[in-house]
Amino acid sequence: MGTIHIDLFATLDLVAQAPGGPQEDPEGFPYGGWQAPLFDETGGQQVAEGMRGMDALLLGRRTYDIFAGYWPHQVDGVDGGIATLFNSIPKYVASRGNPDLDWTGSTHLGPDLVGAVAALRDRHEHIHVIGSLNLVQTLLHERLFDRLNLWIFPIVLGVGKKVFDGGAVPSNLTLLEPPATSGKGAVLLRYGLAEGMPTTGDMSREDRGVTG
Repeated sequence: MGTIHIDLFATLDLVAQAPGGPQEDPEGFPYGGWQAPLFDETGGQQVAEGMRGMDALLLGRRTYDIFAGYWPHQVDGVDGGIATLFNSIPKYVASRGNPDLDWTGSTHLGPDLVGAVAALRDRHEHIHVIGSLNLVQTLLHERLFDRLNLWIFPIVLGVGKKVFDGGAVPSNLTLLEPPATSGKGAVLLRYGLAEGMPTTGDMSREDRGVTG
């Protein structure tokens, strides 16, 4: 069975809206492009490493439109490797409407979004969700993901759409590998969805896990 990866760039207060540019999602948000001054070569290497093995993209409509208008024209540019990957793999789009999907390899998921996304696990090994915050809320709520990859940047915005912006339900996650850091203070955290539900304890008792 394949895995669904949610890949997000976020601030310390977990704002994930429009990291790449002012026109990504400008409504009511004055900080579009906040990620650009904080991105460096190490971050680029982390992004490339995270894409290794990707064989499908799952996108919301807004992110799809941004990607479809950009990546088909970048094969000969500095990000040609990413462009070649994105252009060659299947793209699945979650949208309530009937969008015109011109990007080669694009498929509109039907009204049963949860069922359609679950079925993708039988067709692909590594399905990545990039951006697409509205779609992410559904995946979080339905626990319909396997990996949550968060690039946390050292900035606080106070406004904007957040990673857990109405989709969060009680869940356990496990850190899959030690965090990676960049020279500009970004931290990459790779979490896996774990079984069970969160439990509670008493910090004044032995069940707080402290010994000695």
